[in-house]
Amino acid sequence: MKQLSRFDGMILVIALIFPFFLTLTYFVLLAGSPVFVQKSVYGIGKIFQFILPVFWVGVVCRERWLVRRWNTRGFAEGTAFGISVAVAMILLYFFWLGLPGQLLGNDTPASLAIVTKMNGLGIINERLFFLLGVFYSVIHSGLEEYYWRWFIFSRLRCDGSWFFAAVISSLGFTAHHILLLGTYFGYTSPFCWLGSLGVAVGGLYWAWLYKRSDSIWGTWISHGFIDAAIFIIGFTVCFR
Repeated sequence: MKQLSRFDGMILVIALIFPFFLTLTYFVLLAGSPVFVQKSVYGIGKIFQFILPVFWVGVVCRERWLVRRWNTRGFAEGTAFGISVAVAMILLYFFWLGLPGQLLGNDTPASLAIVTKMNGLGIINERLFFLLGVFYSVIHSGLEEYYWRWFIFSRLRCDGSWFFAAVISSLGFTAHHILLLGTYFGYTSPFCWLGSLGVAVGGLYWAWLYKRSDSIWGTWISHGFIDAAIFIIGFTVCFR
């Protein structure tokens, strides 16, 4: 693999920390702002985030890159992992965390925080929530795999071991999820940090799967199933 330049390193640092500061801005600092403001900041930030890798690789570095053809490498394994984790999350919710008096039961601080945040973002009915869930599960999950595994993880590997690259990219991947979980559960809650640990482990696994398959297809479907489970749980919390 080719060695990264100093400018590559600078871009990777920006790419690693940008999602955290974008989430901090639209999800935390602008929480009380009009819906239009929050959505505009989110939309502009996401466009920048997901254009950055292809612009840097294809336009600035002028590297040959192509959208690869469909292949089955890692697809079955990623599907199995994603379904297993998704089923475990749903069972955990319906048989424990979603019960009365538990973390995500009716009228608990966490469930009320989720409802409040969704309303603040303009997700005020079942149809909008469903569309948001489809977007995150089908499209956003793939964009995140392209961003975190294809771009950040792959380029970090150029200057170090794959495990080092997996750890650093997974920490970046986890950072903005801490803000999401902290907003819902509180930063002192063990569920915030257990959930963040789960995100980090998922990021490590997807980096490992990407290394072995050289494809985002398996990591994409795996990520998508888990996002779908999150939105199934969120839908139940908000509209039961």
